[in-house]
Amino acid sequence: MNLPLVPDSDDAGCSCGCGTPSRTTFLPLSTPRASKPVPQPTGRHAVEQVDVPAGTFTMGDSSGDRNPADGEEPLHRVSLDAFTIDATTVTNDAFAQFVEATGFRTEAETFGFSAVFHLAVQAPPEDIMGPASGTPWWYGVKGADWAHPGGRDSTIDGLGEHPAVHISWNDAIAYCRWAGRRLPTEAEWEYAARGGIDGAKYPWGDEEVDEGGWRANIWQGEFPRTNTSEDGWLTTAPVRSFQPNGYGLWQPVGNVWEWCADWFDRRYYTLSPDVDPRGPERGAVRILRGGSYLCHISYCNRYRNSARSQNTPDSSMGNAGFRTVALTGDRR
Repeated sequence: MNLPLVPDSDDAGCSCGCGTPSRTTFLPLSTPRASKPVPQPTGRHAVEQVDVPAGTFTMGDSSGDRNPADGEEPLHRVSLDAFTIDATTVTNDAFAQFVEATGFRTEAETFGFSAVFHLAVQAPPEDIMGPASGTPWWYGVKGADWAHPGGRDSTIDGLGEHPAVHISWNDAIAYCRWAGRRLPTEAEWEYAARGGIDGAKYPWGDEEVDEGGWRANIWQGEFPRTNTSEDGWLTTAPVRSFQPNGYGLWQPVGNVWEWCADWFDRRYYTLSPDVDPRGPERGAVRILRGGSYLCHISYCNRYRNSARSQNTPDSSMGNAGFRTVALTGDRR
């Protein structure tokens, strides 16, 4: 299928190529969605768990790689109680169990479309809603959802151990309610991603991602036209690819963005409490952490421990998923 030519990233007016347009970018072209029931908490969570010890760490950018608009400073000390978190992001197989048990339909399905990176589109031309303003490498694609990540001509056959994507924050919350889980706070996510290495740039330390072999699933090549797939993957990789960090988390950076519980405010770190911060009381967009397979140091270096992004709670995209945290005393 021949898609419209994608402009060079310097001409597109976007500072972060792996960031995705919000739902409202395409919403005028979509059909209204129907309301959906909230799943009842009767599920079983089929994702390996790791225990993260209580401790204090330095939150924020300590390497000088911050993006000023993202609010990665000031550096501040944060103390957290122990918690139990998923070793991996929620997989297609795990999400399928939720859907089978509840009949749940994601917001990509109820809205009828989701955001797909142009090289990953697998859909007939009539399903392409056009490129997003400012990020023309993203297309609204009718029929794209967690089970059809590239559009209606794609499937997740053979991708059971890949992360579930096209999951909105609202969808992730619905899964958590069913499974008796919750999303991590932003502070919990960063503390767990650091794996016990305080102040490091990445989960493995300060060595660059390609030093001595690839350490995470990010973009290789010339964005957004050519991905050489040197790390083995054009889009998502299986959740247990590469090496886990010191706490046992697989791929907290790269692969897919991960939703956190918090609202986003770039000024929040100036007001954040030093014990168990939970983000602003209100907001318009929710936190995403970890970067994705579309990040690269040349234009979007958000595959770092401290990097932040955000999107509206109803937005879904082909490079975002989630991992969950156990409720107190529950390791399901």
